[in-house]
Amino acid sequence: MQADVSGASPLQGAESSGGELLGWDGPFARELPGFSPRTYQQAMAVAVEQAIAAGDSLVVEAGTGTGKTFAYLVPALLSGRRVIVSTGTKALQDQLFHRDLPRVISVLGTRVATALLKGRANYLCLHRFEQARRAGDANGVAASEELAAVHAWARRTRSGDKAELADVPEDSPLWPRVTSTVENCVGAECPFHAECFVVRARRAAQEAELLVVNHHLLFADLAIKQEGFGEILPGAEAFILDEAHQVPELAGQFFSVSLSARQLRELGRDALAEAAALSGAGALLVEPVAALDQAIRCLRLALDAYPDKGPFALIERDEAAIRGLTALDDALAGLVAVLERQAGRSRGLASVAERAELQLERLRRLSDGAAADAVLWYELSPQGFAFHATPLDLSHSLRTLREASGAAWVFTSATLSAAGDFTHFTRQLGLDDPRTLHLESPFDYASQGLAWLPGGLPAPSSPEYTERMVDAVLPLLEASAGGAFLLFTSHRALRRAAERLASCAEFPLFVQGSAPRHQLLEGFRAAGNGVLLGAASFWEGVDVPGDALRVVVIDKLPFAAPDDPVLAARLESIRAGGEPPFTAWQLPAAIIALKQGAGRLIRDVHDRGVLVLCDPRLTTRGYGKAFLSSLPPFRLTRDAAEARAFLAARTRGQAPPPEACAADACSA
Repeated sequence: MQADVSGASPLQGAESSGGELLGWDGPFARELPGFSPRTYQQAMAVAVEQAIAAGDSLVVEAGTGTGKTFAYLVPALLSGRRVIVSTGTKALQDQLFHRDLPRVISVLGTRVATALLKGRANYLCLHRFEQARRAGDANGVAASEELAAVHAWARRTRSGDKAELADVPEDSPLWPRVTSTVENCVGAECPFHAECFVVRARRAAQEAELLVVNHHLLFADLAIKQEGFGEILPGAEAFILDEAHQVPELAGQFFSVSLSARQLRELGRDALAEAAALSGAGALLVEPVAALDQAIRCLRLALDAYPDKGPFALIERDEAAIRGLTALDDALAGLVAVLERQAGRSRGLASVAERAELQLERLRRLSDGAAADAVLWYELSPQGFAFHATPLDLSHSLRTLREASGAAWVFTSATLSAAGDFTHFTRQLGLDDPRTLHLESPFDYASQGLAWLPGGLPAPSSPEYTERMVDAVLPLLEASAGGAFLLFTSHRALRRAAERLASCAEFPLFVQGSAPRHQLLEGFRAAGNGVLLGAASFWEGVDVPGDALRVVVIDKLPFAAPDDPVLAARLESIRAGGEPPFTAWQLPAAIIALKQGAGRLIRDVHDRGVLVLCDPRLTTRGYGKAFLSSLPPFRLTRDAAEARAFLAARTRGQAPPPEACAADACSA
């Protein structure tokens, strides 16, 4: 365990209230079945308690199994302050509010008003639902059945939170039609305002002493994206951000200016929907909406030859793309003109008109190349495009927000440091002199897991690398009888590996992109012998404890794509400042990402498994040691037979014999 930067032991002061309550003589040990006091959990509780009391910033890297949720909830509830807890994922947000928080409150016997608040897109919008119901559905039986399911649920739900309705998949195209956004909400003039689920949730949030949100909502509010309701997170005296490793990227999204083809298409669709109930308005809007759709298609076609992502300067040098942008500007301006003339006929049309004007303003700002201190870039999807202006440096904005809040800020995750150094994370957030605390996981990684580094693989840039990698790990997958995650740094490598495995393996394959994420995970857990192939979104936030997951394979070191326009600009800025961009940014970012992927393997004290790190650069490049030293302390080996023996011993429910684990092992 690493001491914090102040020089004091992280255990110092563990006798204070938070640490004492979580100790052997505390109420949690007495009242919660299966609760086992953890020294590091108590240390974190003390540090959080002190940070809240002093209004300080604290960064805590707490290894998997530390029990960090209780470690921050206990001091938060006892502080007497208004605390906002934010999570990176809605899954953790729901778990925290519906499971962990009630247990802690029950044990402590406190009376604290709590609330759960999500972004408005998570709540049924009664106004838009009525529009969808009146319009019916021409998209087939399945879509009609989903609309009927929402109708039945709408009559019984008290929260309007779509997470309650399992019958309609989270990625169903129906949800955007029956939920609202900042842009299409008509606010207090909505005929359903008195019954609005978003309004109810926000009233409860404003009265709560402990409020549970997620990072998307937190930064939407902090970035003054008023969401039509003004400030929704007022008066907090402490912010606790779990899954904090996601904060820099998410903050970048909310401080960016963006416009997408999807937003423009939704604008046209909503304009027609709002006009449908007004005599003559719909007929006036049909032509300008059709012109906008045509302009979107033409611009997307003009961009077809471009890479999927790149600097906006590429588009500015292309005459066909410039003509497409001009046509899009003209079409959007034409729609704005018609909407302005009809805006006085209803609040709904007025809202759409305001939204159209904002999107026209954004299009012109993004296409004129005048965004100061920002990276202008584009990204393409099969049917659409998006343009962005992303700030090059977020640290000043984030520092200003923290200082203006006057609150304590606690950032915690299992992956915030690179080889014990927090600089990469703290610099991005503008944290100049935070207290930092590194707490090891209580898991016995040396006996619970083994890390195998296959030999004989070509350089990762080799055209045959993916096929050779799959061939190398296939005997291990056979020894484990499946139960494996294969994590890839690119979708191209994922597809090639899936093709290879489909032709030479008999395991059930669950391939990212072939079904929604939750369905893939459910199928994998149920199969018992499945092999799941995933890219970026499966490297974190995926929890499969128990026997279903026995092997995690990582194909390459997760260095960010060098052609990412935002990254390229940031690296150039670092270089101009006199620092080497590889060691100042690329290396620590990749180390943190690798820690996330490796963390999928051991999620519980009873888990056992093999981590396969295929990239030969771990042993052929000097920086490989930095990666290995940042991982959990697995026993490392280069011997394939040893990895298979470990799995064989695992299936027999025993640890492998020491002599089997010692052969040809390498040290981190």
